[in-house]
Amino acid sequence: MSYLFTNIRQLIQARTIAPEKVAGKEMANLPCINDAWLRIEGEFIHTFGQMNECPEPGNDHVIDLAGKLVFPAWCDSHTHIVYAGSRETEFVDKIRGLSYEQIAANGGGILNSAAKLHQASEEELFQQAKGRLDEMIGFGTAAIEIKSGYGLNTVDELKMLRVIKRLKENSQIVVKATFLGAHAIPQAFRQNRDGYIREIIEQMLPVIAEEKLADYCDVFCDKGFFTVEETDMILAAAARYGLKAKIHANELDYSGGIQVGVKHQALSVDHLEYTGPAEIEALLASNTMPTLLPSTAFFLRLKQPPAREMIAAGLPIALATDYNPGSSPSGNMPFVLSLACINLRMTPEEAINAATINSAYAMGLSQTHGSISPGKKANLFVSKDMPSYAYLPYAFGSGRVHKVMIDGKFQIFEC
Repeated sequence: MSYLFTNIRQLIQARTIAPEKVAGKEMANLPCINDAWLRIEGEFIHTFGQMNECPEPGNDHVIDLAGKLVFPAWCDSHTHIVYAGSRETEFVDKIRGLSYEQIAANGGGILNSAAKLHQASEEELFQQAKGRLDEMIGFGTAAIEIKSGYGLNTVDELKMLRVIKRLKENSQIVVKATFLGAHAIPQAFRQNRDGYIREIIEQMLPVIAEEKLADYCDVFCDKGFFTVEETDMILAAAARYGLKAKIHANELDYSGGIQVGVKHQALSVDHLEYTGPAEIEALLASNTMPTLLPSTAFFLRLKQPPAREMIAAGLPIALATDYNPGSSPSGNMPFVLSLACINLRMTPEEAINAATINSAYAMGLSQTHGSISPGKKANLFVSKDMPSYAYLPYAFGSGRVHKVMIDGKFQIFEC
C-alpha cells in the first residue's frame, strides 16, 4: 500500500541525502519542513516536500495530518529487555542509601537477575520480553539492540540469546543481538576470575558463532567488574568469531573502557559518565559512537556524563534507554530525550539527532533507519497535536505518540 500524508505541521529529520552520523556543531542542525507532505510506497519512504508542491494522490491512501508532526522512529541501541521478574526491592534499597556497588556486593544487581533468569524458561522469558518490546514500539521505537548478560553461565547465556533470536524472528522491528557474558563475575567464580573468562572464550563464543546467535560482543569494563586486560582478551577472542565490539564503559569510574573500545574499533562505547580529555581525544581519533544513557544516571543518581564538553570537542553522541530491571526499568525513549535536555543540557535538535541518525549508526543501521530520507525504511511515528518538535522533550511524561508506522504499516493506534 502507498500513503500520502498531507498538511504535516512539521516533518522532522527530513534529509534528501542523510549522513551516517552527525557530530559536534552539526548535531544542532535538524532539517525540518513546515506544512509538509510525505509519500510512502510499500515499506519505503518515497518523496516529500512542502504542501504548495504536493502531488496528486493517484492510488495513494491519503491521510490529513493537520496539526501533527512526523518523526523518524527512534533507534534504541542499548537495552537488556530479556530478564525475569523485577527488582523493585533494590529500588527501595537505593532510596534507603545503599550504593550500586553495595547492592551488588550483597548479591543484588546483576547477580540477582541472573538467579531469577536461571529459574525461568525460554517461553517465560520470551513472553515477558515481547511485552516490553511491544511497549517500546508504542513509544515510537523501530529498532532495538538487546544484550544477554543475566545468564553468567554457558547454558543460561545461550538461553538468553536464543530468546533474542526468537524476538528477531517474531517482531515487526529490527532486533540486534549482543553477547554480554562478561557482564559480571558469577558467584561460583569469585575466586577464579580466569576460569570464568576461559568459559566465555572457550565454551560460549564457539557455540554463539556456530548458531549465529549474536551480532556484537560487549564487556562491562568498569570499576568492580572487568579490567582493561580482561576486556582486551574477550574482545580479541570475539573478533576471531566475527563479532564486532561494543563496550559498557566508564559508568562508575575512569576505567580505561573507552580506550580499549576504541582499540578494538567498537561500534559504540556506552554510559560514559566518567569522560575526560583523554577519553575525548581517543574517541575523536575513532569511528566509535559515544552513547549516553541518561535514564540510568537519573535512576541511580550518578554523575552526569559531560555531553556539552563532548559535543564542543566535535564528537557525535547517541542516546539509548538501557532498559533493564535494575538501573533503568523503562523503554520510554521520549523521556530519555527529556532527560538529555534537562540534565545533559542538550538542545532538542541535538537530542533528536542522537536518538535517530546517531543511534542508527550505533546499531549499524545508517543505510535504512534514522531519518526521513528517500529509499529508507518507512519507520516513523505521527505525534499528537503539538506546536513544535521541542514540545516532545518539554512535555515530559505526557504520551505524545499518536500512530507508529513500521516498514510502511501502521502498528499501533492511539497509543
